[in-house]
Amino acid sequence: MMHADLIDQEDLLGQLKAMGMQIPGGATAEQACEYAVRGLDTARANELRKMVKDMYTSSATILPAVRQAIDKQLLPALAEYQQNHNA
Repeated sequence: MMHADLIDQEDLLGQLKAMGMQIPGGATAEQACEYAVRGLDTARANELRKMVKDMYTSSATILPAVRQAIDKQLLPALAEYQQNHNA
């Protein structure tokens, strides 16, 4: 559950689902990030970038599993998408 100063796996899944992404129930943070980057398009990439920026610049603590999933799955996929579509 989201607390004022903590971002956990459920918060990440909730934010991704709120963006309209199909994330299976019981997915881990890493699995959710894998699903989030499938079929990236410009709108989804922008939404994901904003979500990550908001998380990383907030005063909330991001639990290690969530930060690792973002760092290993989301950020590299977003960087690759941007590189391939801004060339």
